[in-house]
Amino acid sequence: MEQIKTLEQFQQVKNQENVVFLFSADWCPDCRVIEPFLPELEQTYDEYQFYYVNRDDFIELCQELDIFGIPSFLFYSNGEERSRFVSKDRKTKEEIERFLTEAKQA
Repeated sequence: MEQIKTLEQFQQVKNQENVVFLFSADWCPDCRVIEPFLPELEQTYDEYQFYYVNRDDFIELCQELDIFGIPSFLFYSNGEERSRFVSKDRKTKEEIERFLTEAKQA
């Protein structure tokens, strides 16, 4: 999963088709729980481009996007937010799969 390094890169990437942003942080225990199965999800949902956004590097962006809990996911297509899975709760593989499946239909 490629990591977003700059705000400009985030703005460019969100204008592509079928982009999923994972907002996370190195210190987040719930984020570590989902790490082992993220490569499998990327493979299964290969119609999406996945990007990692380190919440600590983009605090203002997270505030602007109302992301106050991690891990959280945003789905963009052609610059428009189509779906979100944002909460402070731990997420299961099944919940993330449901989000990705439903995002296709958004």
